[in-house]
Amino acid sequence: MATATTVTTSVTPTRAGRGVGQVLRVAAPVVVGLAGLFVWWLLTDVVGVEEYLLPGPAEVREEFAANFDAIKEAATTTGVNALFGLVAGSVLGVLLATVAGWVRAVDGMLAPVVASIAVVPIVALAPVLNTMYGADSEYGRRMIATLAAFVPVFVNTLRGLRQTTPIQRDLMRATAAGPLQSFRAVTLPTAAPYAITGVRIASSLAVISALVAEYFGGPRGGLGAFISTSAATSAYARAWAYVGAAILLGLAFYVVTAAIERLAQHQWPTTDAR
Repeated sequence: MATATTVTTSVTPTRAGRGVGQVLRVAAPVVVGLAGLFVWWLLTDVVGVEEYLLPGPAEVREEFAANFDAIKEAATTTGVNALFGLVAGSVLGVLLATVAGWVRAVDGMLAPVVASIAVVPIVALAPVLNTMYGADSEYGRRMIATLAAFVPVFVNTLRGLRQTTPIQRDLMRATAAGPLQSFRAVTLPTAAPYAITGVRIASSLAVISALVAEYFGGPRGGLGAFISTSAATSAYARAWAYVGAAILLGLAFYVVTAAIERLAQHQWPTTDAR
């Protein structure tokens, strides 16, 4: 009778292996970006796609350089609105999720409100708020960014507040810890990575919402308003230059919040939030 011997080995990543992994993590999106740029050039300069459908990368780069000051000012306006919305929405989401996690009745009352906010279309809400706050006010756009950022932060934070295990709760009761002590020692550290993950998700939504809100009234300024104006005057390359700036702005928000999330995961290494 044949006998089978199972040999179990553990593989520990070497320093060289980790270095290769980090290089690939950076190189992969760069290669994808260069491939996209090559396809873009192929379509416009070789295939001959019309400019009103897709301007060439060289024309867009020239427009970006020629209008750099205006693009920077517009990106600052949109960035400030998005940042205001992200901070306000995150603070509101964490506070209300904490209350909902503490009191079940409040959770039941907030659930339909949050679900309603999640499905509010920006294109319907933006003209109303811009009209309410006037043509010279940015508050309407900031409120839209706040609502967009609020939902993912609230949902993720509430989920994190419910991740404590019965063993952890029994341990805190065994040590005669009060509700506030249990919340500070166990519940809050458990929920923090989930809340930060919610902020990362909300960062892109805040930028997109602030950008889209600029299409529907309010003061002249911001990337969305200039994209709309440039496209309306058939300045397609300039419109794409503003679109490129909007992409860079969204990436900046995402990279910063992802870096904060990574730091938080080092602070609380037991998290499995994604």
